[in-house]
Amino acid sequence: MNAWLRAAVSKLSSDQLRSSDTHLHKLDIPGLPGIDVYLKDESTHPTGSLKHRLARSLFLHAICSGKVREGTPVVEASSGSTAVSEAYFAKLLGLPFTAVMPRSTASKKIEQIELLGGRCHFVDHGAEVYAHAQRLARESDGHYMDQFTYAERATDWRGNNNIAESIFRQMSEEPHPLPHAIVMGAGTGGTTATLGRYIRYRGFATRMVAVDPEHSVFYDSFHRADRSLTSVQCSRIEGIGRPQVEPSFLPEVIDEMLKVPDAASIACLYWLERLIGRRAGGSTGTNLWGVLQVARQMQAHGIRGSIVTLMCDSGERYLDTYYDRDWVARHIGDIAPYAERLDPLFQPTPRRA
Repeated sequence: MNAWLRAAVSKLSSDQLRSSDTHLHKLDIPGLPGIDVYLKDESTHPTGSLKHRLARSLFLHAICSGKVREGTPVVEASSGSTAVSEAYFAKLLGLPFTAVMPRSTASKKIEQIELLGGRCHFVDHGAEVYAHAQRLARESDGHYMDQFTYAERATDWRGNNNIAESIFRQMSEEPHPLPHAIVMGAGTGGTTATLGRYIRYRGFATRMVAVDPEHSVFYDSFHRADRSLTSVQCSRIEGIGRPQVEPSFLPEVIDEMLKVPDAASIACLYWLERLIGRRAGGSTGTNLWGVLQVARQMQAHGIRGSIVTLMCDSGERYLDTYYDRDWVARHIGDIAPYAERLDPLFQPTPRRA
């Protein structure tokens, strides 16, 4: 083992040791008596999102597999957050980094990548990122990280402080320690794969519920059992939803899948801000709408228990998009009907006589 490889693995391991576990917040939702909702805040990672965990795992996997060596240019296809995290680790390891992403990517993410020394290469359509990333890696004699293929295999899903182990450890002293469901959107599919595998590995009865935004093929692929589906449109909820079924998407570990209207996702962001005084990214809104649908199912069947989901990143990255009402009206549409459905949750459910 050469000196650079030893030093690189040590730096990645040190980053994990320096990063304390992310908080698990219990949401106070008066309209859901008997159902405890928890939000695991992944926005507090050094690079501001859930993708910090993934990026570290991808670099470890690539380095230990002999794909990335001293000076290797690293290229990634991304909608933004993974690229921010990979730019951070590339800088840590002294490696050149290029992110291939749609032109519509939030400007704050682009700024963060460039501040970390990364370079951004833009394409017009989300489906073009793969070929461009492969080409750039080949031309630079570099390595295409390919999160969409390696996300599910780079993470140790049995433990080692992964997201699943962290959730169940933090839930252990709560009133309903074994969640009725964990709700998560899919971008690469890697997080749902880790969660679903860990649930089965531990023999838990927790349901793995995946949510999918508009213009994404995951939902239809899950219900039709067809991995060949593609879409000419791209997801408007950054970080989740894809125009093709990614290799890391494992439908076999998912118990239920829900389609979430984009307007409902954005309405949930404003609802969450009223509830806890904090802004989250669009994928968190999708997660929360899914949580509320699961909660309604539980109420209908008289089930008391807990549901866990993730705050994937902070809303500060989306001030010029999801938190700009004019932008939302132009690009997403009318969110008022969904906001009206959320308002009653601020009020306690009347007790039956």
